[in-house]
Amino acid sequence: MSQAHAKPVSASVLDAAIAWQLSLDSSSPQEREAFAQWHAADEEHARAWRQLGMLDQRFSVANGPARAALLQSRVSIRRRIRKVGSGLASVVAVIGLALFAGDRYLPLDYWLADQRTATGEQRTLRLADGTLINLNTHSALDVRFDDKQRLIVLQEGEILVETGHDDPRPFIVETREGSLRALGTRFLVKREDEGTRLSVLKSAVAAHPQATDIEQILREGQQVLMRRDGLGPTIALSPGADAWTRGMLVVDNARLEDLVHELGRYRRGYLGVEPQVADLRITGSFPLHDTDLALTALLPTLPVQVEHHTRWWVVVGPRVEAKP
Repeated sequence: MSQAHAKPVSASVLDAAIAWQLSLDSSSPQEREAFAQWHAADEEHARAWRQLGMLDQRFSVANGPARAALLQSRVSIRRRIRKVGSGLASVVAVIGLALFAGDRYLPLDYWLADQRTATGEQRTLRLADGTLINLNTHSALDVRFDDKQRLIVLQEGEILVETGHDDPRPFIVETREGSLRALGTRFLVKREDEGTRLSVLKSAVAAHPQATDIEQILREGQQVLMRRDGLGPTIALSPGADAWTRGMLVVDNARLEDLVHELGRYRRGYLGVEPQVADLRITGSFPLHDTDLALTALLPTLPVQVEHHTRWWVVVGPRVEAKP
């Protein structure tokens, strides 16, 4: 595989590629044309599509890797890997999958995680120590409790943690950027393109970037972006930061592009914004379990229209006034 083909793709682009693969079997000519436009719009789109095909070959899945990944559990995928063979054949398969995963976005970590949610799905877990974890859309985590610590590895997405208090072992959430140690608390952890965002809703959390010896304590009402080499500035917690646990997205004077990007995390396919309206500002509450309704709610407030080219391709653009 060439370096260009192995270069990782973002989770959102991978989601869109999966959605297209699932829909093209019975698509109309208009949807096939929309897919061709999506494929040609960005080199990352084409790369994601090629990499899906490479997974198809590695797992020998006749109906495509996206459908297989959606239907299979972590254990069954590992069984497929084992069936490839022993010795050198197994080593070659694992190396190939590692190359596909890349060094920033690791789709296999999502599919092989102990717990995961699909796009648009939210779920609550109660762990053995009494801790409650809410998983947001397209999130994945591993639970690694032992005698010394309670460790959660967040592979993708966002979680809300309410720690159990009757266990003396430290409770830690780990991401690729570092670790977050709970100090009897309720907090949010979100994987973003730039790093890991910590938002403290109650009590405090100690943040430790991976490549430093510094640990900083964040207090209730504070948030920070953690990168491998350090922490960004501490800022006030945004209003309604945990509203997603109640099925709502709450924004205050947000850019329209940022709002639509966030809504796009809860639906399959492409959801975009035309540059002419990207910087419009919006305040309000929007339902996450019906993103079409959320988009419709923009119309009375902003000079925009929602264009549904297909069910997989939706764009918010400037309103076009009807000619007299």
